Amino acid sequence: MSQLDSKLSSAVGRPARRPGPSGDTDVRERILDMSEYLFATQGFSATSMRQIAERVDVTAAMIHYYFGNKKKLLQAVMERVLEPLAGGMASLAQRGETSVRDLTRLMFTMAADHPYLPQLITREVFLPGGTMQAEFLEHFAPRLGGRLPGFLQREQQAGRLAADIDAQLTAVLILSLCFFPFIARPAAEAVLGVRYDEDGLRALSEHIENLLERGLKS
Repeated sequence: MSQLDSKLSSAVGRPARRPGPSGDTDVRERILDMSEYLFATQGFSATSMRQIAERVDVTAAMIHYYFGNKKKLLQAVMERVLEPLAGGMASLAQRGETSVRDLTRLMFTMAADHPYLPQLITREVFLPGGTMQAEFLEHFAPRLGGRLPGFLQREQQAGRLAADIDAQLTAVLILSLCFFPFIARPAAEAVLGVRYDEDGLRALSEHIENLLERGLKS
């Protein structure tokens, strides 16, 4: 099993992070987990530090001690996930060959492990007035989705991807396929019957990978 396969298996082999106190994680991680959940489901502006503190069973002063203010807490929530993802993208860039399957697997794994983050990014980055829009576009976008066209063009030049695909447009499609299923989860479960348990996530990942690989291959 490859490192990427192992990572995905680990991500989909355990339940999605559940907000609330847990004796298995330290206080800082519990604060980040709860903040990720509340910022995503309620919005940054509608979520108070006191609310987070009450859910985690700590004081608001402790959250201030760890993170300073609410904006820095939101930054920490995103950095905890996006910095490792950026590192994974950088590692793929150093390889001589980067398949669409590997790119898809890496991004889908992140979303499977942090299923509220795509919704949070949609709220606080992509929608008008998003709290983290400027920071995300400056610090993360070039190292994440911004790398995809270069990967695709390199694979085209090597003859492994169809020469007639548009790298920029294809990058948008890959990002959408990896992250939108988690944003649309309530409707996907209730209306389409998509499963988000271990087997369902694995099947969804494999379907996305196969769809892209077959559609883009040379």
